[in-house]
Amino acid sequence: MYKSFLIKYAEIGVKGKNRYLFEDRLCEQIRYALTRCEGEFEVTKSQGRIYVNALSAFDFDETVENLKTVFGVTGICPVVSVEDEGFEKLCQDVVAYMDQVYPDKNITFKVEARRARKNYPKNSMEINCDIGEALLNAFPEIRVDVHKPDVLLRIEIREKINIYSVVIPGPGGLPIGTNGKGMLLLSGGIDSPVAGYMISKRGVKIDAVYFNAPPYTSDRAKQKVIDLARIVSKYSGPINLHIINFTDIQLYIYDKCPHDELTIIMRRYMMRIAEEIAKENGCLGLITGESIGQVASQTMQSLMATNDVCTMPVYRPLIGFDKQEIVEVSEKIDTYETSILPYEDCCTIFVAKHPVTKPNLNVIRIHERNLDEKIDELVKTALETDEVIEIKYQ
Repeated sequence: MYKSFLIKYAEIGVKGKNRYLFEDRLCEQIRYALTRCEGEFEVTKSQGRIYVNALSAFDFDETVENLKTVFGVTGICPVVSVEDEGFEKLCQDVVAYMDQVYPDKNITFKVEARRARKNYPKNSMEINCDIGEALLNAFPEIRVDVHKPDVLLRIEIREKINIYSVVIPGPGGLPIGTNGKGMLLLSGGIDSPVAGYMISKRGVKIDAVYFNAPPYTSDRAKQKVIDLARIVSKYSGPINLHIINFTDIQLYIYDKCPHDELTIIMRRYMMRIAEEIAKENGCLGLITGESIGQVASQTMQSLMATNDVCTMPVYRPLIGFDKQEIVEVSEKIDTYETSILPYEDCCTIFVAKHPVTKPNLNVIRIHERNLDEKIDELVKTALETDEVIEIKYQ
């Protein structure tokens, strides 16, 4: 029975004079998500509302699932839109709606009318009462409950009249592209894909960089990261994934630096390289999946040592999350099962048995001087051999 959806948003509604920019971007993201669905759709704005209208046959469940991936959407409301042909006809339409949507009439209900068109002959309170009376007359077993109804029946009087009672939750947040672009350091673990999802939810478009270490890591490890990027792109939109061959840099650090500082120094060079790629691609910051105290490289001292090499901001959406909270989000967005596949990435291959947890920044800088002979050349080569893959969710 449904051919249209009313799309609800929250934060966008308080954006003042810039609101139309957010609405336009939200419409673009909805259109993009619907390209994954069978059928043809029209996305329109009207009087502070966004509508998705099906222009051909479509799969209801598939359409809803794809709309649920669009950041900025807080509610997806399947609506029945009817022409204004008088109040008596509206009562008939509402009765038919309730009869079809709720076969079991042993329910409570409340009518909530909103009259955007002020020249309508009845006000909102009169509509509530008269529609309620029509339903009680049509279905003797139905009951009114104005406090906690089973069904909240909404009627919006606009150019057309919208009738709906179901609000399917959306992901919330802000539309992708309304808050600039960032570069995600993506590994094959649980945390970084969740960080990409969380920062995208705030309207940030993301690209990603992955540090590969053949032959110490397999092609399966690389494919695992590509698969994770593809899952994240379901929510974030297309991602340009930069794959950096990090093997020679890691081996050189392993050969020249104290082993208890390997993780921190390697991390510092990852950040340097990621920042170069970010600058070349118009990004405004780096994004990582770090959480305070989770591992040795994520203590406050270690994070300070990592930040030291960056000139652009480093955003850490998971900084206050514990592991279980991160796992729960990863399960919700379907990255968890891929993340736990047993294919090692470059970070886990070169981990010291007893890594330093409170690195001294001055000492780290001194030990990095051991790399002066070749490190710049190795970094340059890594950047020049950057492999870029455009990732899209299909």
